[in-house]
Amino acid sequence: MNLNVKDQVSQRGVTAIANTNTDLETLVEHGYADNNGVKIHYASLGQGPLLLMIHGFPDHWYTWHNQMQLLAADYQVVAIDMRGYNLSDKPKGVENYDIRLLIADVVTVIRQLGREKAIVVGHDWGAMVAWQLAMHIPTVVEKLIILNLPHPRGMMRELAHNPQQQQNSQYARDFQQPEAYLSITPEMLSSVVIQPTMPATVQQKYVEALQRSDIQAMLHYYQQNYPREPYAEDPSPVIKVQAPVLMIHGLQDQYLLADGLNNNWEWVDNDLTLVTIPTAGHFVQHDSPDLVTRTIKSWLSR
Repeated sequence: MNLNVKDQVSQRGVTAIANTNTDLETLVEHGYADNNGVKIHYASLGQGPLLLMIHGFPDHWYTWHNQMQLLAADYQVVAIDMRGYNLSDKPKGVENYDIRLLIADVVTVIRQLGREKAIVVGHDWGAMVAWQLAMHIPTVVEKLIILNLPHPRGMMRELAHNPQQQQNSQYARDFQQPEAYLSITPEMLSSVVIQPTMPATVQQKYVEALQRSDIQAMLHYYQQNYPREPYAEDPSPVIKVQAPVLMIHGLQDQYLLADGLNNNWEWVDNDLTLVTIPTAGHFVQHDSPDLVTRTIKSWLSR
């Protein structure tokens, strides 16, 4: 990205750029961080405090395109491709997708950018990594923003006791089968994310990103980290999140039911703000992009 574009982002704000219909990919600066030989791709836009965004399944960094341009007026917004996805490395072996390595990938990107901490935003699997990062390496997380994923203990409680959540999590049990990837195509996965209202150019970006991704690697997230039957609540000592937390949840989500949000504040030793959007589904950042962006911007500016 040339210096003129960087100056334009920092001096006039990204709202002006957005009004020119400039493609986000021509504005961001791409980079890679190396975590013990695994390269993690990221796209960066703007200057200021670091706001790091982590996508979920099946997705890639561009999922945040509606949020990045507006938030970059005040922050350095960095969206990563998780390992196994799009332009990041795709190591072989289920053990290479353990949650501890996923956390380390995020820390590596933060360090690569010369920062000690970040505002961390996560959706779906990215939100799981964000929750765990905030619990286990709290000094790295300044503030935590979670989209459509209850606290891990809330999720475990629902899997253990809520028959509807058990039923709606059948997809995860299917993904845990060793050869599940053989019956899944990038086109099938892209249909989960793509919405008819998306411009054709944006739809094509999702198809191409998932074609570059490794489906087996993507399912390793479930095989290595998702709870298995028989489901039970987490008996380990509670590690409370120390950072302030904003949770945004689309109530039409059929994968992660809203019941899991109950009592999440019990596991946060700071303020927790919960915003629910009745008309939005699992991909809340796509279903209600303006509201999600305004909510994040307002919450961060308190």
